[in-house]
Amino acid sequence: MKEKIVLAYSGGLDTSVIIPWLKENYHAEVIAVCGDVGQGKETDGLEEKALRTGASKLYIADLTEEFITDAIYPCIKANAVYEGKYLLGTSMARPIIAKKLVEIAKQEGATAICHGATGKGNDQVRFELTIKALAPELKIIAPWRLDTWGMESREDEMAYLEERGIPFPVKKDDSYSRDRNIWHLSHEGLELEDPANEPNLKHILQMGVSPEDAPDVPEYVSVDFEAGVPVAVNGEKLAPVALLTKLNEIGGKNGVGISDICENRVVGMKSRGVYETPGGAILYYAHRELEYLCLDKKTQAFNEVASNKFTELVYSGEWYTPLREALSAYFDFTNATVTGSVKMKLYKGNIISAGSTSPYSLYNESMASFTTGELYNHKDADGFINLFGLPLKVRAMMMQNNENK
Repeated sequence: MKEKIVLAYSGGLDTSVIIPWLKENYHAEVIAVCGDVGQGKETDGLEEKALRTGASKLYIADLTEEFITDAIYPCIKANAVYEGKYLLGTSMARPIIAKKLVEIAKQEGATAICHGATGKGNDQVRFELTIKALAPELKIIAPWRLDTWGMESREDEMAYLEERGIPFPVKKDDSYSRDRNIWHLSHEGLELEDPANEPNLKHILQMGVSPEDAPDVPEYVSVDFEAGVPVAVNGEKLAPVALLTKLNEIGGKNGVGISDICENRVVGMKSRGVYETPGGAILYYAHRELEYLCLDKKTQAFNEVASNKFTELVYSGEWYTPLREALSAYFDFTNATVTGSVKMKLYKGNIISAGSTSPYSLYNESMASFTTGELYNHKDADGFINLFGLPLKVRAMMMQNNENK
């Protein structure tokens, strides 16, 4: 009986090449698995394409809502943004997809899982750490790291398919490396490989428009949260997929959520990419605004520390680890009071605060107002400042004494 290999399949150039390559080099049955995390029309015709290139079958697993509830929401609660710009669109999705690969591999009695991530990228780490955490007995095949692969570029891959009479899914003049899901769309390659080049947003963008092409009139949008989880847009209660889809539409047409970053990959090199995250940018902004209203000073300060570690774990593919799970439990606790509504003004790529309300707001007008209220006595500041400044006073007295000797 032939060995069975499960392939993480997207229908893109890499995985279109890998199916015939696996059959030629391993003489195995190739079972293609597409984890649908909101790629949209990219899954259209995928079964025909997979079978035509040599797969014995294709699974398309609808993981979109699971992706939102089990990955995106925990990252929103943690305000997880990598290096100040990247909203972790690919990073969050890979463990969810890899988990499904493991499930199907066990179901099919496969001995190995194969992925098309290159030896230079982050995804190889994310896929493989998840597989190791959930199914250490399975072999992992990473063609790009093998001497038998024999291809060094996307052009080599196109030639490989052409030699075998297999149609390839990209045009030679538009061969950006893209990753799409319901949260974001990333773009790498071509002119973006030179950080000196300004991105041609009119050519690149697919989820929205550039800020210059956004409407000249601002649009207001409100998002309601319950315990850190978004539940409504403009007062309308929506299920997770519908909510994010609506915010993507609103954010996209107003040119928000576009990020151009030269980031530090897990493997040590820098890479340059352009990310579109219109709905995600709105959700992150709104969540932070509500935290400013609802969290006490010490918790808000420590969240910054915990968020940095959480983000590092997610970016590096360490999702199924004790530390990530423990940090998620921490953020679940701190988000218990992050409930309320945030109103924002969107204008030509900008998200601008337009008011927030919460039943758990720690803002007290009687205390904060310039008008003296009943809850705050200005004289109380005397003792506080004397104690707070005591170390400075003691040090200054010591310095004076030494100067006078």
